[in-house]
Amino acid sequence: MEAAGLEWLLGPMQQLVSWGAAGAMVFGGVVPYVPQYRDIRRTQNAEGFSTYVCLVLLVANILRILFWFGRRFESPLLWQSIIMIITMLLMLKLCTEVRVSNDLNIKRRSFSAADSKDEEIKAPPKRSYLAPTLEETRKITGVSFSIVQNAR
Repeated sequence: MEAAGLEWLLGPMQQLVSWGAAGAMVFGGVVPYVPQYRDIRRTQNAEGFSTYVCLVLLVANILRILFWFGRRFESPLLWQSIIMIITMLLMLKLCTEVRVSNDLNIKRRSFSAADSKDEEIKAPPKRSYLAPTLEETRKITGVSFSIVQNAR
């Protein structure tokens, strides 16, 4: 008698647990990317994020969707693939924007110094850092050298 009395509670609870598990499956893959997205947007620095991971996940999820057309599987996995593709595209868009803006800022800084009339940009002299020149050797040792050419 008590088992029949709990049927009204177990049915909806089972359905609620099933929906919760499906929701966790769909959105569980996106959760780790939310703090990364916020951090990249806040710091405007995407150096620690690998775009190759996005590439691999995009290919894997596209292949999973293509597989779904041939052999149907659970719909939460299909929705997970769709949401992961959208997430990876958003991450790639953000990383591309941040890296392009950082590259442009670096180029602007180097061009702005060249445009200034007050500053003169001098290229450092080309020399080997392994072997000192004769002048540097004379300064260090105090011995003067003279270069004598062999006349043959």
